[in-house]
Amino acid sequence: MGAMNNLKTVALLSLMSALVWMLGWALFGGSQGLYIGLGFALLLNVGAYFFSAKLALAMSKARPVTEQELPKVYGMVRHLAAVSNMPVPSVHLIDSAQPNAFATGRNPKNAAVAVTTGILEIMKDDEIEGVIAHELSHVRNRDILISSIAAMLAAALSIFARMAFWFGGGNRRNNNAIGLVVALAAMILAPLAGMVIRMAISRAREYQADASGAEMTGQPLSLARALEKIGTASGRIPMDVNPAVSQLFIADPFKAFGRRRPAGAGGLFSTHPPIEERIRRLENMYYRI
Repeated sequence: MGAMNNLKTVALLSLMSALVWMLGWALFGGSQGLYIGLGFALLLNVGAYFFSAKLALAMSKARPVTEQELPKVYGMVRHLAAVSNMPVPSVHLIDSAQPNAFATGRNPKNAAVAVTTGILEIMKDDEIEGVIAHELSHVRNRDILISSIAAMLAAALSIFARMAFWFGGGNRRNNNAIGLVVALAAMILAPLAGMVIRMAISRAREYQADASGAEMTGQPLSLARALEKIGTASGRIPMDVNPAVSQLFIADPFKAFGRRRPAGAGGLFSTHPPIEERIRRLENMYYRI
């Protein structure tokens, strides 16, 4: 399962990279515009990458807590970090009744784990541990780096599309009408394609973190039960969080606002795979152990 998800991630990143290069070459007739747009996107996302942890914690209203405040959570984090042979991340708390959690940090040395008050109230210890293992897996698997690369490429696609529309390219110089149609189509379709691919990468990494977290604890059913509780509660308990960090959480924090995506084409725009499918995979993993 893990190898397949990693292969899918590589394939999607390669596809997005190819789209960036092809769009830059086709619209600007050379490498100059390509390098300018790609360099600008790289600059923006490198900055976001280095400050991602602080930004995510601030936008989710997570506050640092001491071990005296959450001794049980600290104990779980320390144990799982030791099992994974990684530094112990900082622990943060979000004052929200919705059960949820996320991890952030550009690498294991700069990681942070945040849990909501809601998740501590409704879950058993083994379920909380399963959730924390899932989040530490994101850090260990370098998912923040992968999502940053995907964001950079998606931003480059969007920048190229806007540059093509406002400044034109080789096609527009040869035929104004055709060039305008091509530029307009690129402005609409390129960012859309980038977003769809980026969401697909996010969903693949969630499956990977589920599997890695279950392997870390050796209890896939504990994480499955936690996801079931999160899925039920998040559908009726709203959460006040910045949409920019919603994809970091273990489950969609906006489910209570009716942002659930239907099966089929609508699922292309979802950052999280269906919880039912995640539970099914974890149950299958348990029966294979």
